[in-house]
Amino acid sequence: MHALSIPTWIIHVSSVIEWIAAIWLIWTYGEVTGNRAWRSLSWAMLPALVSAMCACTWHFFDNATSLEWLVTVQASMTVVGNCTLCAAAWWIWRSSQSNASSD
Repeated sequence: MHALSIPTWIIHVSSVIEWIAAIWLIWTYGEVTGNRAWRSLSWAMLPALVSAMCACTWHFFDNATSLEWLVTVQASMTVVGNCTLCAAAWWIWRSSQSNASSD
């Protein structure tokens, strides 16, 4: 747990908490508006959350070499998360175009 300073830990943990809150708020927005594309954004955010949790876990255990596989999982989840976020953004854009043309 000594791999990071206290201020850095605060940033890491608060970022994870903020990301969880953002997922919940976006899901709620999707329910309120009835636009399922926004709920897909919530699902698309999960790989990035897993990535952040892998980083926090690895640092918590002082970057132990036995847990280096977490670095690979983190990198993989970052790539997957970027792709899913891109797809969700496209879906939101497409749904807004459909709604604009039906008005």
